Amino acid sequence: MKRGYASGTARRERILATALLEFAEHGYRGTSLARIAERAELSQAGLLHHFKNKELLLLAVLDYRDELDTRRFDLGPTGGIAALRALAGVVEHNSRVPGLVQLFSVIGGEAVTPGHPGHDWARRRYRRLRANVAAALRRGAELGEFRAGLDAEAHADRLIAMMDGLQTQWLIDPERIDMVTVFNGYVDDLIATLRP
Repeated sequence: MKRGYASGTARRERILATALLEFAEHGYRGTSLARIAERAELSQAGLLHHFKNKELLLLAVLDYRDELDTRRFDLGPTGGIAALRALAGVVEHNSRVPGLVQLFSVIGGEAVTPGHPGHDWARRRYRRLRANVAAALRRGAELGEFRAGLDAEAHADRLIAMMDGLQTQWLIDPERIDMVTVFNGYVDDLIATLRP
């Protein structure tokens, strides 16, 4: 029983990793379930056993991408400055995967409509991200890195808006926007502003 569960979990992870690549390379509309199944070495029926449709697969891929980012850039145990540097690391990582950033931006834009299948996912994601960034900033204040009484939630909102807005500008005009340099400069300025 455990072996079957383990192989099912491994197969699901392989599907998600493959779908992530496909969505990043071809976008949501340009990706077919048949191609994902082929690359994952499954039949389309086998793929549909795990994910009933392309929409549900996309939502699972978005959660999977967030999970990978959390593993890579965990803000949990860090203080404020380390958390801000970790966010800069996310931006640097994203600069190497433009297709994935484009997919995220498109899905995020579409998800503003309450009826969109990604709407609840996007709301949960932003709430979690804001809470995690604000908690890291408060830890920074507790550690004496940042001044006491800072408005952690407002700074978290601005940081996230900066990341998302900068990504959009970079996607539209990558020759003119150096996303990594601009965001690192923003983080440096923020750290200077928040110091006691």
